[in-house]
Amino acid sequence: MSILAINWNVDPELFRIGSFAVRWYGLLFVSGFVLGYWMFTKFFERENVDKGILDPLLYTLLLGTLVGARLGHCIFYQPDYYFGSWDGFLEIFQVWKGGLASHGGTIVLFFCMMWFARKYGPKNNFDFVWILDHLCIAVAFAATFIRLGNLFNSEIYGDVTSLPWGFVFERRGEVEPKHPTQLYEALSYFLLGIFLLWLYVKKLDKVYRGTFIGIFFIVCFGMRFIIEFIKEPQVEFEETMLLDMGQILSIPFIILGIGFLVYAWKKKQPARAVRQVPRSPKPTMTHYAKSLND
Repeated sequence: MSILAINWNVDPELFRIGSFAVRWYGLLFVSGFVLGYWMFTKFFERENVDKGILDPLLYTLLLGTLVGARLGHCIFYQPDYYFGSWDGFLEIFQVWKGGLASHGGTIVLFFCMMWFARKYGPKNNFDFVWILDHLCIAVAFAATFIRLGNLFNSEIYGDVTSLPWGFVFERRGEVEPKHPTQLYEALSYFLLGIFLLWLYVKKLDKVYRGTFIGIFFIVCFGMRFIIEFIKEPQVEFEETMLLDMGQILSIPFIILGIGFLVYAWKKKQPARAVRQVPRSPKPTMTHYAKSLND
């Protein structure tokens, strides 16, 4: 064992009262939504979008994320278990037992935002791509929190490493330092979020719609693809694969990100939700005014 390794044995529970426990993962998961809600209030204020639709947006995001991420894990990683028996099928609905996949959450959110844009967009002068552009900024920071939650759960870590920042995940029975891939991903998502936020604050009127989500998909899933090379397989069948499931699922999103950048370059539609100010009708002259002119 390397003497420079970090021995990680943090309790995943923040506190417990009887049978009720608050876990670090749950707290960080909720914190991501709270931060996202606050960010959207600022987006809406800046671009003159009705803040009355913030609550429906929050509920849509929360439901879409939970349903998508849970189904993604069940379908992509353990379909035999969850769909092979009634006990396994019923466990799909027991989200507290763990098992969430970011790719599944992204797919379902994609369709949720399509519905949201159709319902609320026409009255507020935004479309599907606009909502994705803004959502991805908040999601980058939320993903950072979620990966930190994975660290507190001592899960989704990497292969053995001799680097001085290797973590010995004692709660998993590990005795050798492993790559803290949770921190690698958290840092990459955080830096991506900082860049997208800077782009929004400083360059909103100089970029085109589709730029933010294009950059997000390419960088987020590109980093995920790279980091997966040093991550331990999450399920047994990945051990025999050239690319693991996380990498395979990341490729379509990287291609989609390129597609959004091409869309932005071709359409050249402003990233801002520009609300058209109705023009005042041109005043007409009265008969008295006309007689004076005559």
